[in-house]
Amino acid sequence: MPKKILLSLLLLANFFVTKAQDNNASALSIKQIMQGDDFIGHLPSNVHWSENSNTIYFNWNPEQAFSDSLYTYHTTTKEIKKVSFEDAYNIPSSRATYNTTKSKKIYSKHGDVFLMDIPSKKITQITNTQAYESQPHFTNNEEHVAYVLNNNIYTWDLHTGVTKQITNFTSTKDKEEHRSEKDEWLYQDQLGLFDVLKTRKAKQDQQDLLYDKADLKKPLPIYTDGKSISNLQLSPNENYVTYLTIKREKNKGTITPHYVTESGYTEDQKTRSKVGDAPDTYELHVYDIANRKTYPVVLDNLEGLDYIPEYTKEYPDKDYKNDNRIGYISGPVWNTDGSKAILNINANDYKDRWIVLLNAEDGTITNLNHQHNEAWIAGPGIGGYGSSELGWMPDQKSIWFQSEVSGYSHLYSLNTSSKKAKALTSGNFEIYDPFISNDKKHWYFTANKNHPGDRQFYSMRINGGKLKQLTDKVGGNAVTLSPDETQMAILYSYSNVPTELFLKPNPLFSTTNTKAIQITNSTTDAFNAYAWRAPKVITFTATDGAEVHARLYNPDAKVKNKAAVIFVHGAGYLQNAHQWWSVYYREYMFHNLLVDNGYTVLDIDYRGSAGYGSAWRTGIYRHMGGKDLSDQVDGAAYLVKELGIDKDKVGIYGGSYGGFITLMGMFNEADTFAAGAAIRSVGDWAAYNHGYTARILNTPVTDSLAYRRSSPIYFADGLKGDLLILHGMVDDNVHFQDMVRVSQRLIELGKTNWEMAVYPVERHGFVEPSSWTDEYNRIFTLFNKSLLQIKD
Repeated sequence: MPKKILLSLLLLANFFVTKAQDNNASALSIKQIMQGDDFIGHLPSNVHWSENSNTIYFNWNPEQAFSDSLYTYHTTTKEIKKVSFEDAYNIPSSRATYNTTKSKKIYSKHGDVFLMDIPSKKITQITNTQAYESQPHFTNNEEHVAYVLNNNIYTWDLHTGVTKQITNFTSTKDKEEHRSEKDEWLYQDQLGLFDVLKTRKAKQDQQDLLYDKADLKKPLPIYTDGKSISNLQLSPNENYVTYLTIKREKNKGTITPHYVTESGYTEDQKTRSKVGDAPDTYELHVYDIANRKTYPVVLDNLEGLDYIPEYTKEYPDKDYKNDNRIGYISGPVWNTDGSKAILNINANDYKDRWIVLLNAEDGTITNLNHQHNEAWIAGPGIGGYGSSELGWMPDQKSIWFQSEVSGYSHLYSLNTSSKKAKALTSGNFEIYDPFISNDKKHWYFTANKNHPGDRQFYSMRINGGKLKQLTDKVGGNAVTLSPDETQMAILYSYSNVPTELFLKPNPLFSTTNTKAIQITNSTTDAFNAYAWRAPKVITFTATDGAEVHARLYNPDAKVKNKAAVIFVHGAGYLQNAHQWWSVYYREYMFHNLLVDNGYTVLDIDYRGSAGYGSAWRTGIYRHMGGKDLSDQVDGAAYLVKELGIDKDKVGIYGGSYGGFITLMGMFNEADTFAAGAAIRSVGDWAAYNHGYTARILNTPVTDSLAYRRSSPIYFADGLKGDLLILHGMVDDNVHFQDMVRVSQRLIELGKTNWEMAVYPVERHGFVEPSSWTDEYNRIFTLFNKSLLQIKD
């Protein structure tokens, strides 16, 4: 029998199935709540408006069909209707680019480009091909539409309908014939001897000259030299094309075997490489169309480009090499007339972000704003794990962007001539998804100004000032404004109330009727039959004095068993101690079941979590399993001191990053946690991906100390309590190999108080309700057995 299959069978046999429900005192069952949306109800999502602001489109599935469908709500008739597949296929995309007056919009859908005249609702299909056209935008005083096809830019004339190719990227340049000195002598001798050869050459030279003149009317061939081309853009005045070349480095990937397959054979999946990848090389180039020449954008004068990270001082005998720190280059973002453009540049070690002015005529840049963080640059609207928010102010001379320079992600403007920056918002809160109003007089954005766990929608004058709150229900308010900005479609939820769609007049336009009306009712009768708890959002003081936010689920005194479970959310940079419906809704329901059984549950926004500013976000730099773990330990101490929990009856569990913390807690804080369930856990950060891990721990080659103190596999000898490991065997995010290595380490250490459950058909995010049910039956049994000594 192959070794891989034998190992899997042994691991599967290592955990026996228990009857967890026999010991359940809740009206809920694990099998029931692990059905997910089929139990809760399928919630509305993906909201957008019709151009005339009278119809809301959204995805929904009240019939519990195989998948969501498109629905409409008409603001006048108040009717909800399901949209047919054919109508949904033809509805204009909500992701569009508008002309200045917003009378026209262009968009790509199904791989073709469309133009919509908004007043008449007339739609013109610009392309209709089997190829894929994308990235449409207006150029030439909005008389042309530019788009990308097969990695080249084309334009379409709104008046004549003429399509023109602007660029001509080609992989290799034809090699010119090169003759040796001897062959050149023979060549010239032949021409001198034979008139017929001389005459034919003269005719060919004349013909070539004519062709050369004709070629001047065609796009200049641009040779890629084997590099990838990305981020193609045509300037609004059609003077320049900018494009990014990427030299891809070959990094070895990991094989993930699939054991349960349709073919009956083991099938291998090629997945990601591990942290420490050689960085790709990015270069931005300009194609001057009129002068038919290309040249690179020179970035040698970026501020702090020669920066050497502080952590390298801990390795005095090791040379640090990063000869090209330039990472991905976003943009340019052009102003309206194409006279100015800005670039957003990130360092490949993630510690710097530059916003610069591009001088397209010669490829030079002018530094405008330099953001640096000794740990790594990120935060709402700044980049990191998401896109950067920036653009031009209405005066077209200043730009806006977000920065964490104050400690929280806030909105700034900057004059591109004086380079003077101005903070438009400030305070101990964060700004999300800002955009400028139609009249260019004020901002709209979401912020957690009132409380880190409460997000409201605001407006503010364009140059800063007092924030006006436009939503009023505590919780999560995800607002989509109507095109005329008079109405707000709100996906609203509270901690114990799943997301529903609401409609509310914009208070900026209506001062009398501002009540939100609920449009959808999605939850099932079975879900509604239970009285779901709203966990209390509390703070406790960590050992270092930090105030830590957490969700607390408290049982009734008559059932309280003095045992507690601490849940650790995943992703690291994520927020879960908030007052809206959690992405961890299965865990939320499981926590209600635990409380019914007398457990106290604490769900902590530990160091590294989102929503609390830069210092909190980077509190795990170079030591995952440091403050993020001590916050769990301090949470346990809070439960013991303030809520009467027995210090010997504290368990911990979580998935992904939460599974990692669970392992670190069981290995390094054995006196705090009597039991732990580690789900899809990272066991060794050197085995995880580059983009996430290198931000926080640098790389194993350059910062081995950070990896050694952050990886559970090095601390497995500290295990004392009961450990349950659960992992999908085809996890292509946190590879199953990670837990196989940890299990081998535990075997070699002679540890016997651990078990592993494996799931042969599950990736990182489980899909099958049967897998979820099995997983949480085992977790419930673990806590009952280890914390309460309830026998099987």
